Amino acid sequence: MSLGELRLRAYRQLEPTAWPREGLSPTNLLLAVLIVIAVLAAVLETEPTISGGRESMFGDFEIAVASIFLVEYVVRIWTVVENPRFAAYRFPRLRYAVTPMAVIDLAAILPAFVAVSGGSSLVLRFVRIFRMLRLAKLGRTSRAWGAIREAVYERRHEFGVVLALVGLTVLVSSSLLYWAEADAQPDKFGSIPRALWWSVVTLTTVGYGDVYPITTLGRFFAAVIAITGVMVIAIPTGIFAASFSEGLDRFRNRSKSGDSPDV
Repeated sequence: MSLGELRLRAYRQLEPTAWPREGLSPTNLLLAVLIVIAVLAAVLETEPTISGGRESMFGDFEIAVASIFLVEYVVRIWTVVENPRFAAYRFPRLRYAVTPMAVIDLAAILPAFVAVSGGSSLVLRFVRIFRMLRLAKLGRTSRAWGAIREAVYERRHEFGVVLALVGLTVLVSSSLLYWAEADAQPDKFGSIPRALWWSVVTLTTVGYGDVYPITTLGRFFAAVIAITGVMVIAIPTGIFAASFSEGLDRFRNRSKSGDSPDV
């Protein structure tokens, strides 16, 4: 087997769009299982009753996982010249290395080596949380995720408008409660930044109850804002649902036609 044939086989194993059969390739299936196990181990390591006395075991497992991901990253860099999306570039491997998914792959490796080098407890806790980024790697193992990602990207302008609307609603509601409640509760609504906490938890329908208006005008504004929050939150929910539906429909149509989505 020539080096080119070996590279093509490796590319088909790692790239879902190049896999000629249904489902995941054996390599991607193993990687997906490893990602789930690695994240579960990172979660369990934060519990002292589980990790106490087993620090070396968790550390060795993290190094082993990071080593496997490092090999995967190197192989992806090596085989990317087989991908039509990058083959047209003058430096295809460099172009691939700066893509978001390649950066995520690299970021999934770094926490293990940072943890081994030591550091303060704050740094180590951050490293443990940063390992959760490995879940993002699951998205590249499935063509269905790629189709959904395409659909969400196509709706990026709608999401931008909704984000601006949410920000405007939070600002207006904070200003209204500042106007109505500043004299009655200066410690909670004495400024617009202080009122922001109440606005966020109310608009998201969380409503912890630790901060609430006590004046008649403030309660009136609160009722209007709470109802507005339900409507505002429903808008992005509908957009997300439509995007996922479109993405899955697109994936099914491509699967039936035998085309591989270029994601």
